[in-house]
Amino acid sequence: MRHFIVAIIFMANLSTALFAQKIKGSDTCLPLSQKEAEVFMKTNACTSVTVTGGGSGVGIAALIEGTTDIAQLSRAIKFDEKGKLQEGGKTAKEVTIAYDALAIIVHPQNKVSNLTREQLEGIFTGKIKNWKEVGGDDLAIIPYARETSSGTYEFVKEYVLRNKNYINGIMSMPATGAIIQSVSQTKGAIGYVGLAYLNTNVKAIHVSYDKGKTFVAPSETNAKNNTYPIVRPLYYYYVTKSEAIVKPFIDFVLSDEGQKIVAEIGFITVK
Repeated sequence: MRHFIVAIIFMANLSTALFAQKIKGSDTCLPLSQKEAEVFMKTNACTSVTVTGGGSGVGIAALIEGTTDIAQLSRAIKFDEKGKLQEGGKTAKEVTIAYDALAIIVHPQNKVSNLTREQLEGIFTGKIKNWKEVGGDDLAIIPYARETSSGTYEFVKEYVLRNKNYINGIMSMPATGAIIQSVSQTKGAIGYVGLAYLNTNVKAIHVSYDKGKTFVAPSETNAKNNTYPIVRPLYYYYVTKSEAIVKPFIDFVLSDEGQKIVAEIGFITVK
């Protein structure tokens, strides 16, 4: 009888383990995936969803290596990454889970409130070095960026800097929270974060992509009505062979309940 009970417990534990899945990658997606997983697990008691960050590059590398079930990315998969998956006999499927209005942030006491795309390019490439050059105080500009494995780093380089290189020696931060903290404590600082990370410790810049004719603040409303210019999709990638494992969770994220969480966290829904 004792052996029979042990066998039942073992089988129960085994069945629970079968529904364990891992999500890894983008720091921008991290708070969203964590909240989605928390709510999902409350109604799916036999499922364990573990969420970690590290950057989009780290997430897709883990998918290639087979150490994560879902890679969360704040940029699209690259051609060479697709190639590496194919070399391993894998095909990845892409799902857009939300949209993000990328916010340019400065210290709250910085009197500059408006910047054009061209000025942002000048600041992050090192051509503009002092805030007085863009209407601010006589104060050195200290730009902060994410590290190179970050999808946000690459998105800003492509969409804001128009593929020009960041200034040599730029302060690279390992996580979005570190950029918030650094900018909030440094008067000359400027950085960028996902909309969900904005708080009162930093000031969001109004951005112009029409050479200064109109300046728009980052917000859910302005992203939805297409007036804020720096908006990007957020993705989940998974290997097609794992679809049966990951689909229940992804379906939840795309459901009305899951998309309500997207809005609550501070991102823009896909519907």
